[in-house]
Amino acid sequence: MRLLDKPVDLNKVQTIVYHLPDGEAFAIQIEQFGQFFELGLGEVCDTSEIDGVIHFFPRGNA
Repeated sequence: MRLLDKPVDLNKVQTIVYHLPDGEAFAIQIEQFGQFFELGLGEVCDTSEIDGVIHFFPRGNA
C-alpha cells in the first residue's frame, strides 16, 4: 500500500488518525478498509513501528 507516494508498510498499522483542519481528529481502524486505502494529499506521521498508528494531516492542515 502507498500513501501520498510514500511507501508505508501496513503490517504493523492498526489505526489511522485523521486530523481535521478544525483541530478535531477521528480514528479509523485499518481492518475496516482492507488492503486498499487512499487518504489524498497531506502529510503522514508514521508511528506504526512504535504504537501501530499512522497520523494523517490533510493538505492545508499539516
